[in-house]
Amino acid sequence: MNSSAQASAVAQFHALHQSGCFVLPNPWDAGTAIYLQHLGFKALATTSAGFAFSRGLSDGKVPRDEMLAHLRDIAAATSLPVNADFLNGFADEPEGVANNVKLCVETGVAGLSIEDSTGNDDVPLYDEALATERIRAARKAIDDSKIPVVLTARCEAWLVGLPDALNIARQRLVAFAEAGADCLYAPSVREPREIAELVKAVAPKPLNVLVSRPSEQLSVARLEDLGVRRISVGSALSAVAWGAFIHAAREIAETGTFESLSGAAPFADLNNLFGTRL
Repeated sequence: MNSSAQASAVAQFHALHQSGCFVLPNPWDAGTAIYLQHLGFKALATTSAGFAFSRGLSDGKVPRDEMLAHLRDIAAATSLPVNADFLNGFADEPEGVANNVKLCVETGVAGLSIEDSTGNDDVPLYDEALATERIRAARKAIDDSKIPVVLTARCEAWLVGLPDALNIARQRLVAFAEAGADCLYAPSVREPREIAELVKAVAPKPLNVLVSRPSEQLSVARLEDLGVRRISVGSALSAVAWGAFIHAAREIAETGTFESLSGAAPFADLNNLFGTRL
């Protein structure tokens, strides 16, 4: 993606966060990114887990340079703003985060997220002071780049299973907002009351909510009513694709029949869609 295209995508991405509510679906390769744009979505976000699984790796095990190449591929595949799932910034200390954020911005993305998860089961989150300094370092790296990509700060309290996740997330997200994050995100908060509390705590900055499984309580309309600005699905679309693949492959292996192939997307439709991009 050239600099003018990136500047346009960044401007579009900031505008989407100003009002209303939008869905930010998560492709895991160029083809899924192109198809999501075809469906009319206004922006996309990568999924570290979805990409890792496609590489035969567990989440968080993709090396930094391979992830940067992946981000470059997704940003080049679509004219839509792309938010990078940049995990913990591939570094513990703020200086390392800043250096890697600089490299991430250079891939052409319109936004990136930094989480406070350490990957260490014994100490699953960085100390709050260090976590906040890491966001401040990411902010400075973005500002120094002169490319104002959207910085999303994530608190992983729910994902790592901490008790009192709401209070931990609320306190950290407020600190991250004050440190320069443009958007705040606490993956796996699901209760409407808790979502509303986080929306209020970080206001006027926008809150992203993850919806990774069916929920009668969390439709787009309901989340918009709660004040949520951005909705993502994480690795859920990838998992749906894996589910269909596993079901069909298992049927062939175990029964020698091919009925599951009846749910396949039409070859001609996909071939024609991707053929128009040449």
